[in-house]
Amino acid sequence: MNRAREPLLVCRDIVAGHRMPVVGPLGFTLAAGEVVGLLGPNGCGKSTLLGALTGTSRLFSGAIERRPGLRLTHHRQRVERPHELPMTGRDLLRTLAADHRPPPAPLTSMLDRRLDHLSGGQFQLVLIWATLASGSDLVLLDEPTNHLDPAAVDVLCRLLTEGADERAVLVVSHEAAFLSRVCSRVVELVAGYDADA
Repeated sequence: MNRAREPLLVCRDIVAGHRMPVVGPLGFTLAAGEVVGLLGPNGCGKSTLLGALTGTSRLFSGAIERRPGLRLTHHRQRVERPHELPMTGRDLLRTLAADHRPPPAPLTSMLDRRLDHLSGGQFQLVLIWATLASGSDLVLLDEPTNHLDPAAVDVLCRLLTEGADERAVLVVSHEAAFLSRVCSRVVELVAGYDADA
């Protein structure tokens, strides 16, 4: 089988949670070049599902199969920003080894400013670009539209298309309109764990 066409990730009937199951059973696959959305209302277990993929929440049943050597990067829903951060966006990209590709034009002016001088939305976009440009095979984005105004969401949509053939992206959101703009397909989660499924 051609390695480039192998799935990067296969989730088979996974049930995840922390002390008890909160989401599942759910199954899907991800391959390079795909942007797949996880859609559902707040509290339905979308972030918990990402936690099962990264090992921060518990997998109660099912299986998660990763391609050997898979490199994964996770952009969390709530990112803490230090009040004083005397480094620029370019410094951050260098620190995270995410400076091998030129950034899209809308980001260039942000990257020359100190991170603590950026707005919440600008800081979010810089972090998302660092995640996408990290060279990872699979990028997990948890509610990436947080803090973004409509113009910044347009920039985010552009970021998600940069280098899209080289990686897969799993995007968590409760915004169906956003996911329809950027995703090749959407997996919908319902509220609550279904013990009878």
